[in-house]
Amino acid sequence: MKESTIQANILKYLNSLPGCYAINNHGNSYQGSGRPDIFASYKGRFLAFEVKNESGKPTKLQLHELSKWEAAGAITGIVRSVDDVKKLIEGIE
Repeated sequence: MKESTIQANILKYLNSLPGCYAINNHGNSYQGSGRPDIFASYKGRFLAFEVKNESGKPTKLQLHELSKWEAAGAITGIVRSVDDVKKLIEGIE
């Protein structure tokens, strides 16, 4: 499955949740490289996800960017499906 399809499915799921707003982070030359693909807020928690397909691997820069968001209190992860996202956010009340 293409990463763009996985990302669209995740965004659809997140935006269907009450108390959640999620966007696709369209990278460009003004933002810098390595930024997560999806930014969201869910019930007051910030989420940052890097989307990969089954064979995709994050770059060192992507992992570094995720670690900075995590250090600031965000829920982060490399996600390959809606189920991966569900596991990461299941404890948010």
